[in-house]
Amino acid sequence: MPPMRPSVLIVDDVPANIRVLAGFLSDGYAIHVATGGAEALKLARAVLPDLILLDVVMPDLDGYDVCRQLKADPATADIPLIFVTARDASEDEARGLSLGAVDYITKPVSAAVVRARVKNHLELRAARQALARQNEELLEAAKLREDVDRIMRHDLKGPLTGIIGLPQIILDDGGLSDSQAMFLRLIEENGYKMLSMINLSLDLFKIERGTYCLSPEPVDLLAMLRRLFLEFAGLAGHRDLRCVLTVQGREPDQTAVVLVSGERLLLYTMLANCLRNALEASPRGDMVTVDVCPGDPTTIAVANAGVVPWG
Repeated sequence: MPPMRPSVLIVDDVPANIRVLAGFLSDGYAIHVATGGAEALKLARAVLPDLILLDVVMPDLDGYDVCRQLKADPATADIPLIFVTARDASEDEARGLSLGAVDYITKPVSAAVVRARVKNHLELRAARQALARQNEELLEAAKLREDVDRIMRHDLKGPLTGIIGLPQIILDDGGLSDSQAMFLRLIEENGYKMLSMINLSLDLFKIERGTYCLSPEPVDLLAMLRRLFLEFAGLAGHRDLRCVLTVQGREPDQTAVVLVSGERLLLYTMLANCLRNALEASPRGDMVTVDVCPGDPTTIAVANAGVVPWG
């Protein structure tokens, strides 16, 4: 089945003018005609053409009044309208364009000009409609993602609550070595971090959309990095790697503090990802160095011998 041809409504009180315009366009378009302003309004609302060619001087309603009423009606406001008139004064053209017309052609008309203007404005309208549909799809996808995120947060919280609660029960029973108790505390702490990440997953989505409101707080970078070194001790030990923390190239003492202002959970997640990537990419038996340089801004450099893959 061949595609439907775009429809054009031609409005002019002189039948000869209609025949000329229709002759220019009949090969590629479905033509509708009206010989007065009132008839044009009625036909435009019934047919909803893709484009309107409108004369200005007509006996009942002039073209300016027709244009004003079409643009005031939500059903016809988006239809591109081109004035085709003998009025060639610049103030007439300015008035027509100010009312919402997309173009202004003066009589006598040229077939090539009419075809080109009609084609261009129909293509522009099609592009705007495609963009509007794409925006609707993006909004729908965003809503679906929010719904999925909400479901995930709800479904993950149940089993995670058990993971968080069990370490304390085991610790209360006693009989554990110091290292076993430390690992249980790590499990419990990471469980709470995971719970926080689940609760903040919608915030991460807002960050991607540029609608997130930052709530910074003071964070001790050195304490956070030492905690990460401890948490990744298993991965580092398995690969016989050594993690070294430095401040401006020197190893700090245990009382040193470097404060930055930021979101604690987001900063933790970023540093954890950087350190994990460095450890996984490092050759066995090598070293990963994290150097903190306090200042404005404070910089953090993670260095390793291997190549961290992109993506």
